[in-house]
Amino acid sequence: MVHSLRLVLGDQLSRGLSALADLDPADDVVLMAEVAEEAGYVPHHKKKLAFVFSAMRHFAEALRAEGIAVDYRRLDGDQAHGSLGEALAAAVAHHRPQRIVMTEPGEWRVLAMMRDWRERFDADVEIRADNRFLASHEDFRDFAEDGRKTLRMEHFYRLMRRRTGYLMHGEAPEGGRWNLDADNRRPLPADIALPERPAFAPDRITRAVLAMVEARFGDNFGRLTPFAHPVTRADALASLDWFVANALPFFGDYQDAMRQGAPLLFHSQLSALLNCGLLDPRECCRRAEDAYHAGAAPLNAVEGFIRQIVGWREFVRGIYWLKMPDYAQANALDARRPLPDFFWTAETEMNCLAQAIGETRDNAYAHHIQRLMVIGNFCLLAGLDPVAVQQWYLLVYHDAYEWVEMPNVVGMILYADGGLFASKPYAASGSYIDRMSDYCGRCRYDVKRRTGPDACPFNHLYWDFLARNRDRLKDNRRLAVVYRTLERMDPARREAMRRDAARFLEALA
Repeated sequence: MVHSLRLVLGDQLSRGLSALADLDPADDVVLMAEVAEEAGYVPHHKKKLAFVFSAMRHFAEALRAEGIAVDYRRLDGDQAHGSLGEALAAAVAHHRPQRIVMTEPGEWRVLAMMRDWRERFDADVEIRADNRFLASHEDFRDFAEDGRKTLRMEHFYRLMRRRTGYLMHGEAPEGGRWNLDADNRRPLPADIALPERPAFAPDRITRAVLAMVEARFGDNFGRLTPFAHPVTRADALASLDWFVANALPFFGDYQDAMRQGAPLLFHSQLSALLNCGLLDPRECCRRAEDAYHAGAAPLNAVEGFIRQIVGWREFVRGIYWLKMPDYAQANALDARRPLPDFFWTAETEMNCLAQAIGETRDNAYAHHIQRLMVIGNFCLLAGLDPVAVQQWYLLVYHDAYEWVEMPNVVGMILYADGGLFASKPYAASGSYIDRMSDYCGRCRYDVKRRTGPDACPFNHLYWDFLARNRDRLKDNRRLAVVYRTLERMDPARREAMRRDAARFLEALA
């Protein structure tokens, strides 16, 4: 009999995890399990599965190296299980623990499962708060209920800056401004050199995982190889070191830019490492802040990076837990169209979408502007079904878990929550993509044309979106100028754009 059986999930690979806080190697056992239900509740990108399974196996080995007993149940092993509940039941029967200790999960459905375990098992079940975030659920509820009619990330972000002290000069923000987003939108110069990124060659553990994923999930979306993702704590720290030294100095200026054939630019690609637990948000923010104070990175880069972590990342997690479970079905704009086939093939004449979806297929990654203003913008303008879009974003990206994916899709991308936290829909015509990328110059469509068979579809889809959602959006103050422009538009031109949009959308099926 062991004293405590400690469950660690695949996105909880942190040695400082609350479930491991008071672990006694002499009396406790850590349970980790690869289970079919979690691997298959959506058909995850092959690289995502390989990343998570390899990181899990490496984390288990690191615990064993400390002298900690780990009961690890592999999906391709003799002790394979269909669900977490089955794996836990088998481990409880084997170890007969006095108590079962776990950290709350990142997803609503898993928390519901955990709460049921309190009745299922003849042992104390302790569910601890996740200490890897900077704001607790209670903190966010207090923020949300503080007499606010709307929830805005900017207000929450300032609260978090004051609480953490990041980039603060006494009570004032460093540099006198809270948010330097306006300084983060420079187009990428054609002659700028991009830094060479480190690649992490698959070791014995990762090679075994790659073979297993190809054998069991070979029909899933995405390309499995080449695979060069960091999957250990040491590799994660090396990735953070590389970013701070080589990419962070340019990240601020060019974080919204896109270049064909260059999917990563100056982005950190640390989100997957943060979301699975191999990096802690505090250490990432401290490293960036130290670079600023050392004169190694400008303020607009460091503020933009910290804003993504203590602002958006914490904010969307708060929204998720505040509004679930009903939030998953939000559809304020009554969007019903299914996903086009090119979301799976990347075969479309719209070059920007072909690039962003193709890079997603190849890398299980696309940076935030590709996700929001190319793929997401198209989903919004075309009226794609929010549940289908949520599932797509959840399965294709290796940093995607429901708590972070769902609010970004429902609230930020699709405005499906009716403006709970986005002050307006993030809708844009082709001119935005043209300004921030080199995609349009290589496209079969003409971004300067508004109507006709050669016009960029984003142009007529943009005005069609505004027209068909007039009753829902006309009172939005941030859209007042746009709707006045629509009203003044020549009726014949307006009708031509509506006709072009209808023809394009009908052809999607």
